[in-house]
Amino acid sequence: MIWRSAPETHDRTAAARERMVVEQVAGRGVADPRVLDAMRRVPRHRFVEEALRERAYGDYPLPIGEGQTISQPFMVGRMTELLRLTGREKVLEIGTGSGYQAAVLSRCVARVCTVERLPRIAARARLLLEELGYTNVWVRTANGTFGWPDEAPFDRILVAAGGPSVPPPLFEQLAEGGLMVMPVGGADGQKLQLIEKVRGEMRVTEDSGCVFVPLIGKHAWQG
Repeated sequence: MIWRSAPETHDRTAAARERMVVEQVAGRGVADPRVLDAMRRVPRHRFVEEALRERAYGDYPLPIGEGQTISQPFMVGRMTELLRLTGREKVLEIGTGSGYQAAVLSRCVARVCTVERLPRIAARARLLLEELGYTNVWVRTANGTFGWPDEAPFDRILVAAGGPSVPPPLFEQLAEGGLMVMPVGGADGQKLQLIEKVRGEMRVTEDSGCVFVPLIGKHAWQG
């Protein structure tokens, strides 16, 4: 199923996105102009079910089916900003979900490789990203805790699900000097961690608290 709706006016959605960026993203401290511009341009309402379109620009996550969610706008902005993107990177995203985070990343980097373990969710995101013209995004259906070895190494990795620790394959696939952002902690709450690879070792900085759906797989929570 592809989420579609009747045509909406550009002014209505543009105004809603602008309020979202000003009040929820920039207003809460996200300052990277590349990130803010991307979030102004990506039509978030296209990445949620039609029945939830009126809530698409609200300050909260929304369900997308099969127990998954589209993250709240602030969290998308904050995680993207933490990656310190320059526009030249190849990025691995774990947990494609609706495809919204991948779409935001695609406007900030050279290439996005995104992995989703749920086939119907992955197929829906792939079709929508293609329809909207995000030609530098590649979607793979697989268990994200193994990463995407054939495309490694990655300059940046974003994990859009919470796990008890950083999966070893993901750290292995991170390029030297690269950055990874991931929610790490228990099932009921995590802390965003910024992980830097320095001479092959892990350097960790903790950021804000958060609650994400669980990262499922051999190197995370068991489904």
